[in-house]
Amino acid sequence: MPGSRLEGKHAIVSGGAAGAGGAASEVFAREGANVVIVDIQEDAGLALVEKISEAGGKASFFKADVSLSDEVEDAIDKTNRLFNHRIDVLFNHAGTVIIKPFLESTEHDWDRMMNINVKSMFLMTKAVLPSMLDHGGAIVNTSSISAVAGTPMEVLYCTSKGACHMFTRAIATEYRDNGIRCNAVCPGFIRTAHGTRELNELREYGVEVSEEDICRIQGRICEPEEVANAALFLASSEASFVNGETLFVDNGMLVRT
Repeated sequence: MPGSRLEGKHAIVSGGAAGAGGAASEVFAREGANVVIVDIQEDAGLALVEKISEAGGKASFFKADVSLSDEVEDAIDKTNRLFNHRIDVLFNHAGTVIIKPFLESTEHDWDRMMNINVKSMFLMTKAVLPSMLDHGGAIVNTSSISAVAGTPMEVLYCTSKGACHMFTRAIATEYRDNGIRCNAVCPGFIRTAHGTRELNELREYGVEVSEEDICRIQGRICEPEEVANAALFLASSEASFVNGETLFVDNGMLVRT
């Protein structure tokens, strides 16, 4: 049964073609939003638009590498024309992870991680904010438990997510009086292609993240829809007085450590 928590809202989901971002695109559309998916994965994005449309939702897809300013500007220009320059929700979900010992990490690895995980938030937020200034809006960023809990072989990833935390807080502080909220959702280990690759590569380096370890530290693996539902709450009016917060979706993992 369709909901109405984002009824009539115009929403953008970066990295919204698959995984937890894809789940968010579906959930946002199911709750009444007109969704634009911005992603580098064209086939997956178009397939998801078709799936959302068949379910009675509204969605469009614009291909873009959100770490590149010209591609972001083009995607947001198309979105503004589609939405008549009114964007209500931005979910900055696009991201990646690099698993390797710190001393084997290269400058290229560092730049790639910061470009995809941090620069993309900067570019997308800067492009979308002007359309929110007059009427307010909600920005949700995907951070991680790794923003506050260091993991071996993930120094670059942890650093990028720490930046996500502070970006979230600073944007919330600067634009609160414009009626713009900015929060972050911070998942634990997720059952997505990205999450499975992360776990497999960590195991190859001897990091203790077996299925038994996951059950011990966070009860079970997190499902993509559980991250999407947390993002939905932060994007909706139900979180109207929640601003600058980092919502952990980890089943108590951090509080048990």
